[in-house]
Amino acid sequence: MISPGSTLLLHSSLFRIVRRFRCKPADLLSALLARLGPDGTLVLPLFNFDFAQGVAFDIRSTPSHMGVLTEIGRTWPGAVRTGHPIYSFAAIGARADDFAGVDNKSGYGADSPFAIVRELGGEIAALDLPDQHSMTFYHHVEEMHRVDYRLFKTFSGRYTDAHGCTEQRDYQLFVRDIDRGVVTSVERMGERLWQKGLYRGDRPLHDAGLRIIDANAMFEEVSQVIRNGEAQDFLYRIQRDQLSR
Repeated sequence: MISPGSTLLLHSSLFRIVRRFRCKPADLLSALLARLGPDGTLVLPLFNFDFAQGVAFDIRSTPSHMGVLTEIGRTWPGAVRTGHPIYSFAAIGARADDFAGVDNKSGYGADSPFAIVRELGGEIAALDLPDQHSMTFYHHVEEMHRVDYRLFKTFSGRYTDAHGCTEQRDYQLFVRDIDRGVVTSVERMGERLWQKGLYRGDRPLHDAGLRIIDANAMFEEVSQVIRNGEAQDFLYRIQRDQLSR
């Protein structure tokens, strides 16, 4: 199911897989890279939300909060880490240099790793995770369309770069409008992707638990939902109790 030579952005939960196959996470990462082959590239999310809480970020050492596979990938030989202090990624493999030096100011923007994966004709995969807890790519599509239920928020903090230089920096995220009671809700969108035949593979916690989708195909389908004014049905909901506070 994983295409040799492809660029694959992978979100993962290893709890079930490690127990089922009695393998070590590092061995699984090696197997994924072997499947992608010498022309393939694996992209792993290293998301860490501490910077938004005022904690300093160091691109050399700030850990991933996205699971054991991603933390192993962060220090994998030849891994390239992108620069956003909240939404950074590790890229390993043939196209890793395409991610080198990427320092996107907005987490999901046109110069972000999400966009690079799309430009490379890449794919997005999720292992044993529902859309609600994995497919951050939805927010890239939303930012590209500047949807009105999200807005830009700036986060400032101490930032240490790959050369050990530390300075105060500002970064942005395109966050949901909590004053309007906006809550991310994408499971219906995920079902739509299944029904359209855009996902291939297995649903979370079933068989291999791995599903894959072409990044450009996902972008177009989510864009259509936004253009048709259906985002509230498929990408978010309004939580009424928040509006009364």
